[in-house]
Amino acid sequence: MKRTLLPWALAGAALFMAPAAALAQTDTTARPAPAKPQLNTAPPAAPVPTTPTPAPQKEYEARPSVPVPAPPPVDQPLPTQTRPNPDSPSGLEFPEGSRASEQPKPLRKYFLYANFGLGYNGSSAYGSQFSASIAPAIGYRINERFAVGPGISYAFNNYSIPAQFRAPGTPSSYQTNNIGLKGFAQFIFYKDFFVHGEYEVTRAEVLFQDQNTGVISTGKITVNTPLAGVGYRSRFSDRAAADIVVLYNFNDGLDDIYGQPVIRFSFLFDLK
Repeated sequence: MKRTLLPWALAGAALFMAPAAALAQTDTTARPAPAKPQLNTAPPAAPVPTTPTPAPQKEYEARPSVPVPAPPPVDQPLPTQTRPNPDSPSGLEFPEGSRASEQPKPLRKYFLYANFGLGYNGSSAYGSQFSASIAPAIGYRINERFAVGPGISYAFNNYSIPAQFRAPGTPSSYQTNNIGLKGFAQFIFYKDFFVHGEYEVTRAEVLFQDQNTGVISTGKITVNTPLAGVGYRSRFSDRAAADIVVLYNFNDGLDDIYGQPVIRFSFLFDLK
């Protein structure tokens, strides 16, 4: 049996290999010659930098905390802010001297100056004397410290006459009325303190003494009264003020109409 199968197997193998041999004999296609190896003569290129790729962070790993600046306290302003105040509600501060209240105010030249005076003289050899006066005036400021002005005056006097100077049946006191013209001057020497001087010419009723009998009586004459002293001013507003003035009366004789010293309370009001 084996002898019978061997010839058949050889014949099949010959048939299988015959087409491959025929194709090998008939393939006449020209193939290119293999390329010769070439040497690389170009300069070596710079290495390309590579950034290491961080490894992905795992969720369970702790992440570094980023510090966050704390906000400023509520009760303190930011560095670029200013708190408002009554002088600048908007919070803006203007340069010193630029506010309207800091600007120099115009000098009001004219003012009304009225004074009320009281005087008492109890050391006179002819008795005691009480006087009250009122004197309105118009003042003019030459500058901020110095002012002058004219005015009118009225004075009332009450004289108490001792018995040795009275004739039988004559009164024990005399009342007189006096009207005059005056001029005054003031100079502010320190803050609200000032010196005051004035000169008054008055048509006055004064006391006369008879040279023979020594009896006191009254009569009208012209009296010149120089006064000088110091005063203090208290302001109510930028236009109104009140003064208190103590004056020395240089006319301290029998024809004196004011007594010694003279204390005056004055009212000042600036005119437009």
